[in-house]
Amino acid sequence: MQVQVRGQGARRWITFGAIAFGALFLVVGLILAGVSVSFLATAERARGTVVALEWRNDHDGVSRKKREDDRPAAYPVVEFTSADGTQRTFQDSTGSNPPAYEEGERVEVLYHADSPEDARIKGFASLWLLPLIFGGIGLLIAGIGTAVALATRGRS
Repeated sequence: MQVQVRGQGARRWITFGAIAFGALFLVVGLILAGVSVSFLATAERARGTVVALEWRNDHDGVSRKKREDDRPAAYPVVEFTSADGTQRTFQDSTGSNPPAYEEGERVEVLYHADSPEDARIKGFASLWLLPLIFGGIGLLIAGIGTAVALATRGRS
C-alpha cells in the first residue's frame, strides 16, 4: 500500500509539472501573439521587392550533429522605401526551404517609423508562426496534463 501512495504522489507532481510547463508555453505564445498584434496596430506599411535570397544553414551549432536532411533555408532580402523617402534593405527573420518568396516578388513590408531597420514582411510565418508554435505546444501539454489529472482523480 505504501508503494501505491508514493506512486500517486509522483504521478501528481508529474501531472502538475506538465500542466505548469504547458501553461508557461501557452503564456509565452500569448505574449508573442500580443507583440505581433501590437506591431500590426502601430506599423507603417510600404511596398517592397525581394532583391535576393540568402541561403543559410541555421543548424551548424556545436550541440547539434550534422544530419543528411539538414538543408539550408532561404531568407528573403527585401528593399523598400520608408515614409521619409529613404531606401532601406533588410533580411526577413523567417527562412524556408523551399523558398517562400522569389527574387523580384513584390511584398508588403511592415516597419516602425522610429526604427525602420526592424522591418518584417507582412506574412503569416513572420507574424504568427512563433506564437502558434509556443501556444500550440503549451495547449497540448497542459491539456494532456489536465486530462491525466482528471482521469486519475476519479480513481483516487
